Amino acid sequence: MGEIHMTRDFYLWSMSVIYLFAFSSLFVQIPGLYGDNGILPAKLVAPKEAESLQDLVENQPGLLRLTPKLGLSVEAGLDLLCLGGIILSFCAMTSRRLRNSATFFFLWALYLSLFQVGQTFLWFQWDILLLEAGFLTIFVAPLNILCRHRIGFFQHDRITFWLLKWLLFRLMFASGVVKLTSNCPTWWGLTALNYHFESQCIPQPAAWVFHQFPEWFKSFSVAMTLIIQLGLPFMFFSPVRQHRIFAFYGQILLQLLIIITGNYNFFNLLTITLCLSLIDDNFIRKWLKKPLRPDEDSPDRLPVIGKFWKIIVIALNLTAYGALIYWSVVLFDLKLVRKPSLHVEAKITFSSQEFTTWLATAVPITIWIGLLSLLWEVFKGIVRSTVHEKGAFKKGRNFLGCVAFGAIALGLFSVSLVPHAQISKEIRQSLPNRVRLVYGYARPFKLASPYGLFRRMTGVGGRPEVIIEGSNSIDRGWREYEFLYKPGNVTYKLPVVAPHQPRLDWQMWFAALGSYQHNPWFLNLCYRLLHNEPQVLGLMGKNPFPEKPPKYIRATLYHYHFTSWHKDNERYTHFDWWTREKVKEYLPIITKNEPSFINYLTQAGIIQANNDEGTEEVNVLDKLLHMFRYMVGQPEGFAFTIALFVAGLVMTFLDPNVKVLEWPEV
Repeated sequence: MGEIHMTRDFYLWSMSVIYLFAFSSLFVQIPGLYGDNGILPAKLVAPKEAESLQDLVENQPGLLRLTPKLGLSVEAGLDLLCLGGIILSFCAMTSRRLRNSATFFFLWALYLSLFQVGQTFLWFQWDILLLEAGFLTIFVAPLNILCRHRIGFFQHDRITFWLLKWLLFRLMFASGVVKLTSNCPTWWGLTALNYHFESQCIPQPAAWVFHQFPEWFKSFSVAMTLIIQLGLPFMFFSPVRQHRIFAFYGQILLQLLIIITGNYNFFNLLTITLCLSLIDDNFIRKWLKKPLRPDEDSPDRLPVIGKFWKIIVIALNLTAYGALIYWSVVLFDLKLVRKPSLHVEAKITFSSQEFTTWLATAVPITIWIGLLSLLWEVFKGIVRSTVHEKGAFKKGRNFLGCVAFGAIALGLFSVSLVPHAQISKEIRQSLPNRVRLVYGYARPFKLASPYGLFRRMTGVGGRPEVIIEGSNSIDRGWREYEFLYKPGNVTYKLPVVAPHQPRLDWQMWFAALGSYQHNPWFLNLCYRLLHNEPQVLGLMGKNPFPEKPPKYIRATLYHYHFTSWHKDNERYTHFDWWTREKVKEYLPIITKNEPSFINYLTQAGIIQANNDEGTEEVNVLDKLLHMFRYMVGQPEGFAFTIALFVAGLVMTFLDPNVKVLEWPEV
């Protein structure tokens, strides 16, 4: 890999933006989700105040344990942490000097502290991915604390940057593996996209269009998805730069297609950011039409190999691209068919047992590839420190940096093997106990986690949706509660809401896949609706009972389907986006005074949480935070996050006095 000065800076800027999206999106939802009158009050699960520094370090470390020392309630403490994250990420976005290790350490610590009390609304893979990527960013970012001179670059920076590539590999490879190890018939039959576009959590308008495409196109797209996630990641570690660039474009293509069809908050942007680990400065210079710089790491500079490198590259290209095309055609039986119209046919030709056997061989190979690639990066850093650096001091500093950060990278790589090996039972059992022990210590900090999205395709028989209704009469007058983004009214246009994540809307999607007994927070939501709780209603659409709350609440499960643009289809319509049919009762009629309902709420602490309001002593800072929250309220999440981002862009690019992205010509 060549120079990564510009690449690293762009990565750090992108991480600042993603943190800004994450904190700002969560901030607008804190009162309704975690406030004292929210769906899951954080005060019921908040860790105790830290009695000492030792207690903080040894027992669930988190910044929320320090906020009581400031005289803050739990809700005010969450607001303070979230506001701190917004301010810090905004400053890092607009100031290149602040994109340092200290800043990213505090951003990671702030998000981890919020995650610890986030409960079911924060238990998503992108939250975990942000924590792991955020922790690695601490080592990727330069120290340059309070430095006014230009930001330096050290030889060990390539080593820490490599860790991002390994994380990206684990994410993509595992996401491909779980689709097949789940034995989901839609993935094995290449029919997953027949249901995905309408059954994903919050579809975008383009999802409706993609859903109308012919089945052969969607089947071919599923095959290409598996190829991109299972085949291309091996090119991440290729010694040939063109292979890494090719893999980069493949991953970006997949992420962009997901972005335009689904609202997956900051997840795809974070994945694209991790893809920056596959490119170098010359890639960016080419796009910016700047002069390219010679690659001192290019193998053609090696004493012996360099003379034959062009021939070696041709051989490697034939091997890599030839193998990718050959196995794609063979394993997915790709055929170009001309009748009745030109199209591509695809089907999986291997069995589940054959895939499991291959996986038992492939996972150890990925571990060895990762280890050898890391050791090679450390070796190159040490050589560059002694050969390319000038002066004894610089040589020694870079040498020690490569040794130290090489050891850290090896430690983090070892810890990541435990979640990586979970995709293969045989390999998981063969890991050394010492590695498992270290992983156990690191697990609460989310330093390494297992991944794998879309394990099974939902909505095969129709997209399940829970519709909540209220009434003042048990026999008539039932009115539906509307949500801001999730499907409800069949005529409402599909929203564009990413990078904001409406966590209640998302959780309603998961609730529809099970029952209210498996989603106890759903009963808490109904209780808040029976009291017209404004903070919870602020997370939803128009309140059908604005004057006083309803006496009764019930919920019904429906199946939704996209309408069709084909006139001969029974779902064809000019006006609606959805059709729906009633499936069954989801929650029977309840009232706020029903004994069993009250008993549950009492055991869950929801009612008790309302009875002890005002018992805590409130200080000036707490009052200021409450006043700020009162003035800001709960703004619409998408508009709030985009407004902050646009403001940051204006300060970043239009202010002539703020040269925050002036990449050094080193």
